[in-house]
Amino acid sequence: MFFRRRLKNRRFEREHVLDVKLRSTQLRVARTRLAAVVLGVVFASVLGIYLCWRGGQWALDRMVYRNPAFSVDAIDLQTDGVIAVSQLRRWTGVGLGQNLLALDLAQVKRNLEGRSVVQSASIERVLPHTLRIRVVEREPVAQVSVPRPRAQGSPELATVHLDADGWVMMPLDPHQRATPPNQPTDQLPLITGLNATEVQDGRRLESPPAQAALRLLVAFNHSPLAGVVDLKRIDVSAPQVLVVTTGQGSEVTLGLADPEQQLRRWQAIYELGRKMGKAIASVDLAVTNNIPARWLEASAVPAGPPKPPRTWKKKHV
Repeated sequence: MFFRRRLKNRRFEREHVLDVKLRSTQLRVARTRLAAVVLGVVFASVLGIYLCWRGGQWALDRMVYRNPAFSVDAIDLQTDGVIAVSQLRRWTGVGLGQNLLALDLAQVKRNLEGRSVVQSASIERVLPHTLRIRVVEREPVAQVSVPRPRAQGSPELATVHLDADGWVMMPLDPHQRATPPNQPTDQLPLITGLNATEVQDGRRLESPPAQAALRLLVAFNHSPLAGVVDLKRIDVSAPQVLVVTTGQGSEVTLGLADPEQQLRRWQAIYELGRKMGKAIASVDLAVTNNIPARWLEASAVPAGPPKPPRTWKKKHV
């Protein structure tokens, strides 16, 4: 009986094991089927999204970016300076017939502002056919002569211009201008004594003497002296002072700070000499008390036509 009981128990255990295996197999099949369904849904969703994206791109390209209804038929370009509009159009890199909506306005802006003579540019689409551009130019107030290497032989002196903020720019060629210059280039005051390595096209001069010389020029051109004195050269090589040479043969030394106050003192000394029939040979305005000055007879000063005060365009912020 013990043997039979053991046989019965083994049969029962076998049936139980088979039942467990059957349920495990069914569970695996169900899980596999569910995984296949999930993967199919994911694949179908990704494929659908991709097809919609590609179809949207194709439709956008055909209906917008290649649509002749949005072609550039006019470039409304205005500038506040002297650069010829035709030259500015070439610098934009935009041609008539290009798609207005496909234009990279940031790139057009970079194309213009990458020119050292351009201070800023604003670009705007005016649907359906117009590109509107407004340019603010840099205005030269001084010039600098710097050595430039040549392919053969010794370096040659090249002239570059500075605006009131110290930005270095190459002079415009005559064909790049809308109008001829209102004064010869050599009439711009010459700044000397600068480090030549600092004077790079499209860079801003940061040295305190250079910035002081430019502040002096701006203040001078807004002062009464601009109509009677011809400022020719500013030497910034001496420490802590600017040495100014005028077209009347005067040498004036000024400090780096407060140019307006020093110009008022210069004006007062100039008026005093005029009343005495004399002209300034040299004066040191960097000295606050007992200003040293030397005089010339007014008849010894080279005669020249009075220079009208220079007109300055309003500075854009």
